[in-house]
Amino acid sequence: MKRIFYTSFLALALGASACTVAEVQQTVDGVLAGTTGVTKPVTKDEVASGLRQALEVGITKGANQASQTDGYYKNTLIRIPFPEDVKRVENTLRKVGLGNEVDRFVMTLNRGAEDAAKSAVPIFVSAIKQMTLADAWGILKGDKDAATQYLKRTTSDQLRTAFMPIMQKSLDKTNATKYYADLVNQYNQIPLVQKANPDLKQYATQKAIDGLFILVAQEEANIRENPFARTTELLRRVFTKENQS
Repeated sequence: MKRIFYTSFLALALGASACTVAEVQQTVDGVLAGTTGVTKPVTKDEVASGLRQALEVGITKGANQASQTDGYYKNTLIRIPFPEDVKRVENTLRKVGLGNEVDRFVMTLNRGAEDAAKSAVPIFVSAIKQMTLADAWGILKGDKDAATQYLKRTTSDQLRTAFMPIMQKSLDKTNATKYYADLVNQYNQIPLVQKANPDLKQYATQKAIDGLFILVAQEEANIRENPFARTTELLRRVFTKENQS
């Protein structure tokens, strides 16, 4: 009905003798595109660029959020707990009155992750630039966290290798390594307990990376579902219901 109205109106306004039907129709299409938001389909190059934008936005926002003081420690979704593999250490230490020391260790463990998160953005961004056109198109048509899963699947090993020395430095800087060694040593002195000696650096690195992926996935879902989160015209064009269906 709207198209018929516009066609009739423009034909009268422009003069049917001066315009062909095709010219009137072309004008109608232009008017409707401006009034209804209809745009031409995105190309695969635009999809790839849009997804790279979305991931960079999500990663930057997620990493900045995580790197703030208490970014990990007070976020229940990504807070790094006492290592599950040696949960018995925490339980036993609390029973013998060392709960404060355990709490201090957990806080410094998360402080280490918060410090390391500051260096995560360039590592992730470098990986994003390797995304192919086929990858991008598949991600657009995939699940709401398809881009995050792609990034996790293709970069986790590389991220772990690059992130581990950063995490080690951060753990040392916040004294988390020392606190944990002290706790384990105290635990190992308790009679009849099974001795513990886990790799804290590997545990903390993996948990820190997992936390960043959680935040990135949240932002990706937000960009897909919330039009107001699409901060550029390209993101708005790529992440339409028509393109994702």
